[in-house]
Amino acid sequence: MNKLDHEEREILDAFVSGNVKRSKDAAEIQKRHQEYAEAMLRKDARINILLPAKDLRGLQKKALAEGIPYQTLIASILHQYVEGRLHENN
Repeated sequence: MNKLDHEEREILDAFVSGNVKRSKDAAEIQKRHQEYAEAMLRKDARINILLPAKDLRGLQKKALAEGIPYQTLIASILHQYVEGRLHENN
């Protein structure tokens, strides 16, 4: 396990000892976050795009190495870019 700071250690100890209790609205919060996740992952739009064959083959190889469909990889890359989590390395 990674080294924990004092606060993290206290939280872990409380959890292990059974002293952590759910908040009264935990079920409501969980439901709301489930709805957020479902909305974000909903695939409700289709696009057609022309790519150079070499780029498509490269994407397919990377997807195969990851064990996912290449369309899923492309969608993930686009999502990360839109969310600002994918940056060009210079």
